[in-house]
Amino acid sequence: MAQMTGGQALAASLLAQDVAVIFGLPGVQLDWAFDALYAVQDRIRVIHTRHEQATSYMADGYARTTGRPGVCLVVPGPGLLNAASGLATAYACSSPVLCLAGQIATDFIDRGRGVLHEVPRQLELAGSFTKWAARALAPDEVPGLVAEAFAQMASGRPRPVVIELPPDVLAAAEDVSLPVVDKRSARPAGDPDLLEAAAKKLGRAKSPLIFAGGGIHAAEAWEELRELAELLQAPVVMTVNGKGALSARHYLAQNMIAARELMPAADVILAVGTRFALPQVTEWGPNGNQTVIHLDAEPSVNGRRGRRLGIAADARAGLAELVDRVPRHNRKRPSREEELTALKERIDDLLFEIQPQASYAMAIREEIPDDAIVVNESTQVGYWNWVGFPVYEPRTFIAPGYQGTLGYGFATALGAQVGNPDRRVISINGDGGFMFNVQELSTMALHNIPVITIVFNDNSYGNVHAFQKQFFNGRHIATELLNPDFVKLAELFRVEGRRAEGPEGLRVALREALKHDRPVLIEVPVGEMPSPFPLLIRGLKVAPWNWPCE
Repeated sequence: MAQMTGGQALAASLLAQDVAVIFGLPGVQLDWAFDALYAVQDRIRVIHTRHEQATSYMADGYARTTGRPGVCLVVPGPGLLNAASGLATAYACSSPVLCLAGQIATDFIDRGRGVLHEVPRQLELAGSFTKWAARALAPDEVPGLVAEAFAQMASGRPRPVVIELPPDVLAAAEDVSLPVVDKRSARPAGDPDLLEAAAKKLGRAKSPLIFAGGGIHAAEAWEELRELAELLQAPVVMTVNGKGALSARHYLAQNMIAARELMPAADVILAVGTRFALPQVTEWGPNGNQTVIHLDAEPSVNGRRGRRLGIAADARAGLAELVDRVPRHNRKRPSREEELTALKERIDDLLFEIQPQASYAMAIREEIPDDAIVVNESTQVGYWNWVGFPVYEPRTFIAPGYQGTLGYGFATALGAQVGNPDRRVISINGDGGFMFNVQELSTMALHNIPVITIVFNDNSYGNVHAFQKQFFNGRHIATELLNPDFVKLAELFRVEGRRAEGPEGLRVALREALKHDRPVLIEVPVGEMPSPFPLLIRGLKVAPWNWPCE
């Protein structure tokens, strides 16, 4: 036990959890926390941003590409509200992010006195877009709350958590004991009887099919997924967040367009690490004659959507059990390599009809290393990437999940790069989304974060414009944009700027950027592009605002 301020207790607790970096933005309510971080800056790197929104996005990018929790630190009220979009994205993508949020002084909480940054029921609000939220009311409570926050992120479905820290708690000093840190994961292993039943159904299936989502990455279940798929000769359809769970070079690796052909012939479907929401609202989704096995870390899986067999299990533990059990029931299976390779080639031909998106996307893919991390934004090239972009390694393709948070990408890429200093990170943006966090060019330059940022510039909210034209007889409103010269803007922030014309120009610019370990922005002027959605969403039975985005 030692005398500590609440701020010092916070720093010591984070060190005990092996936190190496914090993305934050200081303010008066956090002065004692930042002073404590000053004393440990040789062990915890503090990356300060220009907007609180960037702190949570960067923490999310860090978490999803490293598998380690990302940590952000923001002032109360508007600071937490600004960070909320990143936390909501982390929630949608099952990403372990700890948000350390300031609060007003304890004597004034929820009293409506108009104290600086006061927001009524802030803790309740934070709880609506996080897995768990708590408030420290004394310095000696801080270590236990930090330990519980990490336990929450390591158990069940990983999701963001929040700890509120009032300034008087951070400033006060008292005797504080640091708890013994239990770093064991508490994710469910799955009911043995249910796993055995699933193994029998899969082993006896004539045409099994696997759907893999982001839970594969969260559980690091890549090898188990590959082993099971090969045992069953089962195609693996990956959701957007599941891309890279199985290398795109593997003949069993398939996308959602291929699923339209594979689903009707399947007799047993295994959905693992995914909500499996999209197939449920399609014309080609499961029918009453198919067995659906849904293996997911969330215990409520057993009662959702009437699935015939729900197994609450961590993806890695559950798949490992199936790999062990399936051979006892498995039929003799010839290789499906020729059949499924032909299917992949046929789907690729369809996707390559969508131009120029396909050519731009493949220019990126063919120039960057296999292990480069691509953070994909909501832009016309990005939409094509949902299904068309080949991903070869785990945790190398990042999307915003069902939140679809426009503008998340650039800041998220910065966090991914901080967490992966030895890999290249590519940020794909449209001009509309990029301007949401353009100020983080300053953060990129100040902290020398060598992301390669591509901005496709059509001077509009291109997808909104396309939808308006399609559904409202050509009428469109509030979609035109006035942009700066992005190359000059980058240079004003001391970031190297380049302009690339067409897919070949982008190849050349990328090739040059990859030669150096420094921040680069590449502006790509483009015109109006054909919508990829007629191909991407064919067979959906719901309105656009109800699309499940995996």
